[in-house]
Amino acid sequence: MRIRKAVLPVAGLGTRVLPASKVIPKEMLPLVDKPTLQYIVEEAVAAGVEEIIFVTSRSKRSIEDHFDIFPEMEQALERKGKQKELEELRHVQSMATYLSVRQSEPHGLGHAVLCAKALVGDEPFIVMLGDDLVAPETPCLPRMIEIYEQYGGSVLSLFTSPPEQISSFGIVSIEELGSDTVKVTHLVEKPPAEEAPSNLAVAGRYILTPDIFELLEKTPPGNGGEIQVTDAIEMQAQAGKCYGLRFTGLRYDTGNPLGLLTTSIAYALKRPDIAPGLRAYMQEVLHEA
Repeated sequence: MRIRKAVLPVAGLGTRVLPASKVIPKEMLPLVDKPTLQYIVEEAVAAGVEEIIFVTSRSKRSIEDHFDIFPEMEQALERKGKQKELEELRHVQSMATYLSVRQSEPHGLGHAVLCAKALVGDEPFIVMLGDDLVAPETPCLPRMIEIYEQYGGSVLSLFTSPPEQISSFGIVSIEELGSDTVKVTHLVEKPPAEEAPSNLAVAGRYILTPDIFELLEKTPPGNGGEIQVTDAIEMQAQAGKCYGLRFTGLRYDTGNPLGLLTTSIAYALKRPDIAPGLRAYMQEVLHEA
């Protein structure tokens, strides 16, 4: 079955980027001139996704507003002859179908995914975390979809974690299947580095088969007292139904102030309208330092 839907869990409080996230959802903090979340939606659409499902909370209404129509803004842009800006605004509104569901309380990523059950239905789907950006020049979703189509199980994007960061991720044990493809045999959420089964970590992109919902419904709270999607995927792995892509492309972590700043600089340097001025400024600052 073709993958048409992506679930974006965006209900978190964003405590690592306070105080900004008190009034602006962390997913809406800008990278250059676009909200971080828009880059993730564009990544999904580029991979063939048609339907975006936001799992939100009561403080995240601006996410839905950003992807909704804005007639007053369109009229103002038309009056001023700002055709380029008008086309960009309409592109954001029309590049996918947008749905949302509320996560009433923060019970973990597994619970957030479970909240989307009625909207996903009996289909495979993608889950994309808002703190992880994948550079459009090195996408991972198309290859993950190929692996899903070949093997039929859930598929995880995996990267080699530095030892000091292992306890921040879900970590896997694997069997090699090909140059970039593995079979996942075991997962553990945020283990101490000395207890981790490997240094391969889950990189914030998942293709999940719909049986994950039944598994999540019987998954007890785990690490941190939350329902961990890792625990449910572990049951799939034990049943031989989980695979992984060794992803070696460019990733960016926007979940903390330094990551948000460096990612914004990296994306600005890809922009021909901004890069020359930014480089000149950076050279000036470095010269003064």
